Amino acid sequence: MYNNVRGIVIDPGHGGVDSGAVGNGIIEKDYTLKISKYMYDRFKDLGIPVIMTRTEDITLTPDERVNKVKSAFGNYQDVLVISNHINAGGGDGAEVIYALRNNDTLSNNILNELNKAGQNIRKAYQRKSMVNPNNDYYFMQRNTGDTESITIEYGFLDSTKDDVSQLKNNWQKYAEAAVQGILNYINSSDDLYVVKPGDTLYNIAIKYNTTVNDIKRLNNLVSNELAIGQRLKLPVTQVAGEYYIVKPGDTLYSIAMNNMMTILDLKRLNNLTSNDLYVGQKLLLKPSNNNTNSNKGNTYIVQVGDTLYSIAKKYGISVDELKLANNITNNLLSIGQRLIIPTPKNIYIVRPGDTLYQIASLNNTTVQSLKELNNLTNDVLTIGQELII
Repeated sequence: MYNNVRGIVIDPGHGGVDSGAVGNGIIEKDYTLKISKYMYDRFKDLGIPVIMTRTEDITLTPDERVNKVKSAFGNYQDVLVISNHINAGGGDGAEVIYALRNNDTLSNNILNELNKAGQNIRKAYQRKSMVNPNNDYYFMQRNTGDTESITIEYGFLDSTKDDVSQLKNNWQKYAEAAVQGILNYINSSDDLYVVKPGDTLYNIAIKYNTTVNDIKRLNNLVSNELAIGQRLKLPVTQVAGEYYIVKPGDTLYSIAMNNMMTILDLKRLNNLTSNDLYVGQKLLLKPSNNNTNSNKGNTYIVQVGDTLYSIAKKYGISVDELKLANNITNNLLSIGQRLIIPTPKNIYIVRPGDTLYQIASLNNTTVQSLKELNNLTNDVLTIGQELII
């Protein structure tokens, strides 16, 4: 899930009068720009917010470069800063520098992907300032606030081994490897969530179909207090099956139509309580046949004010069906409790010319029953409207 990142800032190292390292037909500022443009286009296509510090061959001072980084998406821990460089000094292979405030997870993800792409890898490391060991040596890590800032050195342009030919011939492959390493990081199985203003454990649990207790247990939390920018692991609750990743411009209607399903089915499968979507959201389209719970229906997390009656009415089932599906012997519920919602037997899609009376007659029910079951306050229908029968 790409919601784990607020935005990505790509920094093509050097530029303008600052050519960077030069040798063996390679000019660092040109290659960093090519690599950065490739990465920019890839993230843009994926719907991930992304900005470049320079898009052409211009000169940027360190302060100008840092100001562009910090003004792009703000000074937050979930902003990734990727500064692209080509090394010099006679070595061989790729390395990644990461800030003292961060860990090496992102850096090693990228190095692993570069290795898969055929490049030798050296190490991921931090470098402390010789003046103040509490600060980073490199300004791109030292002066970029709370962002997660790394510098990727893709290889040595003065290598006596194979880096020179690899950089010339495989730079695009290495740029893609860096993209994959970043995607692995922001879409990790840990489902890291970065706390935003107004967040509570309760609303995070509801949004991600889990419970407050599960989040606290997974993150070793002893209270319900959160800090803005705090990273939380979320329990993995993904059902096996076919998924769709939301793209810019998508709506529940367009996704449902393109996949020959109803909006109600799409919302029920994904436990959605509104029509709001976000880019990168993963939607279940079709549960796997070997999913043992797929025949039982969807799940619902009990919220403040819920009763068995209100939940049953919301999903078009009886209280007895709800109790039976969850082995409940009384009417007591607790906030955060997870309930299995049996799938209603019948959904009717309103067609041109339909009336409540005609639909009720065709389905051997009454207008009043249809209105109560679907929370209708009048007899007005819209084409494509979904009615629980």
